[in-house]
Amino acid sequence: MAGSTEEAPDCGRGVVITDNWPGYDLNLFTYPQHYYGDLEYVLIPHGIIVDRIERLAKDIMKDIGYCDIMVLCVLKGGYKFCADLVEHLKNISRNSDRFVSMKVDFIRLKSYKNDQSMGQMQIIGGEDLSTLAGKNVLIVEDVVGTGRTMKALLTSIEKYKPNMIKVASLLVKRTPRSDGFRPDSHMRDQ
Repeated sequence: MAGSTEEAPDCGRGVVITDNWPGYDLNLFTYPQHYYGDLEYVLIPHGIIVDRIERLAKDIMKDIGYCDIMVLCVLKGGYKFCADLVEHLKNISRNSDRFVSMKVDFIRLKSYKNDQSMGQMQIIGGEDLSTLAGKNVLIVEDVVGTGRTMKALLTSIEKYKPNMIKVASLLVKRTPRSDGFRPDSHMRDQ
């Protein structure tokens, strides 16, 4: 199964922001005037996010082995992260001696209705998942919370027998409700 259910050490493959991190002073950055008065600090500067996504792309290419990739972007939150990650993956492919073909598809996951858990997950959109058979699949998600939804998605996708499944997440929440799932690549614990 993709990802891991082991407790990830703080020095793992992500950048860790502690619960008591005060953030960076706003005077160190420029930001749109319409945010003036609404922001107290900058938690993660944009440059750190960009650099980390570039490193995630390198790690993903190393893990997948410069093979063709089917990217499944989990909407809506994962769109921007996925677009940035795919752009970095394409740059790595262009600058290597082997072209890596990437196809991107979009899915939405529904496990709640009116803020109540339905007890099961529904996959909305995307092509027929049977087309994932024999492919190297990269699931791109913005935030992994408890991990339950991602585990359910992985179980659904594994039925179609892809060659490989990897999970990349921009953020992983530290929450007491977590089942311990950690994506293969992620930016940091939130």
